[in-house]
Parts: sequence; C-alpha cells; structure tokens
Amino acid sequence: MFNIERWQEIFETLSKNKLRTFLTGLSVASGIFILVILLGFSSGIENGVTSEFQSDATNEISVRTRRTTKGYKGLNPGRRIQLKDADFNDISNKYDDALEYRSAGYSIWGGQITYKNNVGSFRVQGVMPDYQFIENADIGLGRYINYSDIDEGKKVAVIGTKVRLDLFKDENPIGEEIVISGVNFKVVGVYYDPGGEREEGNVYLPLTTVQRAFNGGDRIRDMAFTVQMSKNFDEAVELSKALSLGIENDLKQTHIVAPNDIAAISVNNTLEEAKKIYSLIDTIKAVFWFIGIGTIIAGVVGVGNIMIIIVKERTKEIGIRKALGAEPVSIIAMILQEAIFVTMFAGLFGLIAGLALLELVGPQVDSAFIKYPQVDFATALTTVFILVTAGALAGFIPAYRAAKIKPIIALRDE
Repeated sequence: MFNIERWQEIFETLSKNKLRTFLTGLSVASGIFILVILLGFSSGIENGVTSEFQSDATNEISVRTRRTTKGYKGLNPGRRIQLKDADFNDISNKYDDALEYRSAGYSIWGGQITYKNNVGSFRVQGVMPDYQFIENADIGLGRYINYSDIDEGKKVAVIGTKVRLDLFKDENPIGEEIVISGVNFKVVGVYYDPGGEREEGNVYLPLTTVQRAFNGGDRIRDMAFTVQMSKNFDEAVELSKALSLGIENDLKQTHIVAPNDIAAISVNNTLEEAKKIYSLIDTIKAVFWFIGIGTIIAGVVGVGNIMIIIVKERTKEIGIRKALGAEPVSIIAMILQEAIFVTMFAGLFGLIAGLALLELVGPQVDSAFIKYPQVDFATALTTVFILVTAGALAGFIPAYRAAKIKPIIALRDE
C-alpha cells in the first residue's frame, strides 16, 4: 500500500546529505552502466561471428588435398593427391544417411571472362546443384545450376552480383552469353551471398561441363558436404567429427597415404570450429558478467554503508518508534524501502544511459567481428532483477540491526 508519509521520510533523509547520496547513487549507476555496455559488446561480438559464419553453412565438411609429406608403403613423399569423381561418389554413398547436401568442385583460378567489350578476371568453379545451399547463395535473378545441366553438360553459368556489376553494369544478364577462356556460356542466374561482396565475385558452372571444356577428365579439386543437423548441438558436433575422421581415413586408404600425414588430405569441419568460437563467446560473456557484477557489488557496498550511517543517525528515532509500539518488521521494511529506492533509482538511470549509448553508437559499429552491439529485453529485465536484489541485500543488514535496537538504549543515544 502506498504510504506518502514514508516516502516523505525517505526523501527528507536522503536530502540531509545530498553529496553522500549522489556519490552512492553514482557508484550504483556506473556499475549498471558498465554492465550494460559490456553485455552489449558481447552481443556485438556474437553478431559479428554469426555474420562471418553466414557466408557458408556452419555444418560443412570440406575436403582438399595437397602433396604427401611422408613416405608410406614404399611410396616416396611429395606425391600429389588427386581427387576424382569416384572418391566423391564413394563417400556420398557410404555416408548418405548422415549427409544433407554434397558437391564436388573443380576450380579454374584467374579465369578471364568477357562480355562484349568488358573483361574481368574472376574465380570460375564447376559445382553441383547442392553447392548453392553449402555456400548459402541466394538467387537474385534467374536460377541456380540444376541436375539437368549436370547430366547434359550444358554450357550455362551462374554469376555473382559483383561479376554482374563489373561486366553487365545496368543490363539484365539473364540469357546473355559470356566467354570464359574462349568457351561461350549462357548466363542463367545471378546470386548474392550473405557473406558480402567478397563472396559474390565467383562464377559457377556445371561440374561436368567444366571437366569436359577445360580438360578436367574425371578429376575434381575439392569436395564439400553438410551434416544432417540434430536438435542437440553437441550431438551434431560429435557426428560431424566422426564423419570428418571417417572421410579422412577412407581417402588415406584409397590414395595410400600415411595415417599420420596431416598435410596430404585436409578435412575441415566448420561445425566443430563454430562450437569452439561460440564457447569462446560464452566465456567472454561470463567474464563481462563477472566484471559488471563486480562493479555493481562495489556500488551495493556503498549503499550498504550509507544505510548503516542513516540507521546510526536515526537510532533515537527508531527507539522512539519501537517504544510507541512499532513492530520490527515495519522497521526493516522502512530501511529496505529506502535502500531499494536508492539502488533502483540510480541503477535505472545507469541502465537507461547504457541502453541509450548502445542505441546511438551501436548501428555505427560494423567491424569484422563486432556488429551492432545491443542488449535485448531479457537481459534488460535481468539487470532490473539484479537491481532489486542488490537493493534488498544492501539494506537488509542495516535494517536487521535497526530492528534489534532496544528502545531504552536508543533513547540514551546522543
């Protein structure tokens, strides 16, 4: 129930020493302010890392090969391991139930592309239809490569937004022909990538067409797969690790590579890397919470001290209240209300100041690993709960002491 007289007492008590009240409130406000800023930037780090992962599927397993570094079964080191269609088909069939998307690739680096009088050098890659989902490529115009293109070896191309701007300017490229290293291809689609411009400078062709047009035979340069995701993230990571190890061992046996040769066949698991990075983010959040709570505790100690001083100054008044029949519960409630008010008022000021700063500065922050730092509603509610709890803790000990004061001793206090 609202008691105006009690609130008048609180304001009168606090106004007796304005500087002390101000400095105490400032310590609480600064603690909440620092906590909000730290949590906002931890959110910004998470946004930045998530944005970096958006360029590719987070559950991807990629396979590339280099030269052997160790001799094995009579074979000398330095052999170049060449992947072939058969390797891709064997792995796809063996692990079919655990795989979501799959694609083999054959890259042509520095492929010169011509459209009318415009010439550019871009990465040209032969891929399969599933590669669209592995690379998170969204179609802006036309379509992506399909299995009809693969089966029939069609000379079609899907270009990135950057390629379109460089070669076609404002023209619609769909249906137009481009020349790649002397071979004509019809543009059937334009894609854009959440990873940004650097991911949009590629040209994708049907894998079979690239192999035939550029003397690739049955050779491939790399393979990419995505793992079927389960509801449990840790289970998905373990499955991805097991698949990566299985694929690596299978390829080493096929190509007679030493089991301890880590350079010849490289199998990268982005899901495992994602877990490491997100674990690091959780650690950063925990450290930020620790620092923020530490600053709040410093403020709470200040509130506790000021309440002890207030109780000391009001000892005679409290004794008179008890002599007139005031219950200990009412004394405790009076002190707690004052402590919670100081903490809440100062803390909410710090909270609003922190949120306002993030709202003002946040949209301007857009680096590689920090994007739009902000604090969500749930976190803001958590800080409010912390404020209430802190205020109660700050006032409880002084309130308990006040409730224990004996009237006869309090009346003798000078």
